[in-house]
Amino acid sequence: MARAPSAARFEALYRSCYQDLLGYALRRVDRPESAADVVADTFLIAWRRIDDIPDGQGRPWLFGVARNVMANHQRADRRRADLGARLRQELAGATTIEPSVPPEIAHAFRALPEGDREVLRLVAWEGLGADDLAVALDCSVNAARIRLHRARRRFAEALRSPSLTSRSLSIRDRSDRD
Repeated sequence: MARAPSAARFEALYRSCYQDLLGYALRRVDRPESAADVVADTFLIAWRRIDDIPDGQGRPWLFGVARNVMANHQRADRRRADLGARLRQELAGATTIEPSVPPEIAHAFRALPEGDREVLRLVAWEGLGADDLAVALDCSVNAARIRLHRARRRFAEALRSPSLTSRSLSIRDRSDRD
């Protein structure tokens, strides 16, 4: 089966220039993964624009494309770094306020699996109802209700656990003596 001329041309260009382009990118970027991204993006552009590549000038054309791809990557990296700096500056003054709860309740809550804690936090702290919880958990409303019911049941069991009840009694006994 004969290949289309464009595909054959691209394959020949890829085979003859890949190593040169990779070396070019490796000498100009910080990480090998970034160099691989530059080469991949360069060949993606070459594939899309295969008919625009001048005959006999494929190698230098690819270097020009790689140069532009690297410049785009560097601009994107600078934008990400600038955004990160702005966000860090904005968030530096942000405070989180966790609910104040008695130690025995906090202990019981920490004893739950992370999935149960997250379901309970979404409902209690973030005020989500069953419909919203289903969206947040990416499940059906029925499944969200079941998960919430099970999390509440496990939390109630954790609150009734012998280690917790004896611990809370000893805390109360100490406070009664004071």
